Amino acid sequence: MKPKLTLEILKVEAQKFAKVESAHREPSLYGVTDGKAVGTYFERKFRSYLREKYDFEEGSSASGIDFPELEVDMKVTSIRQPQSSCPFKSAWQKIYGLGYSLLVFVYEKADDPQTATGNLNVLHTIFVSKEWTADFQTTTGLHRILENDGNKDDILAFIEERRLPVDEIEASAIADEILSNPPRVGYLTISNALQWRLQYGRIIEKAGLVTGVERLG
Repeated sequence: MKPKLTLEILKVEAQKFAKVESAHREPSLYGVTDGKAVGTYFERKFRSYLREKYDFEEGSSASGIDFPELEVDMKVTSIRQPQSSCPFKSAWQKIYGLGYSLLVFVYEKADDPQTATGNLNVLHTIFVSKEWTADFQTTTGLHRILENDGNKDDILAFIEERRLPVDEIEASAIADEILSNPPRVGYLTISNALQWRLQYGRIIEKAGLVTGVERLG
């Protein structure tokens, strides 16, 4: 029987895998510039690495995240443009977080013409706890309103200015919740789209310096 994969084990193994992969030369990555293809290669290899040692439930299209039991999704992104997309569920995610944690690998890719191999040097391995996955500008803006004795009308005006994808009824419900349960400041940049666009520049800067954003490697 393999041991069960836990959150702490996942963090340790992510750090180990990043070091191993950073030293690896991969022929199938040579000349590949498509970030999605690189991300798929890395994610599959990491899951395979974990499967050899641990028992865990793998993500599906239904769960939408890579490690549903641990409430963690894996993201692999280039340092050139550290961002990725994730499913849009509701505007609440931008204020109260995605609902799951993120394990983010940020790599720099280099090709070696002599060996015809590609290398992914993992520069940052970062874990963002789900409580801190909201949008930074939205949550800090709401905090400023509340600190300045703001009321429901002020919050509704802010929601409209930020163009959150909500109707009047949902905006009213969100404003009531914000007044009774102020959100934590998040550290992601989340852009409105058919899918959320997550940008990771801030978590790279803040990793290890703020609560909820751990630098694993």
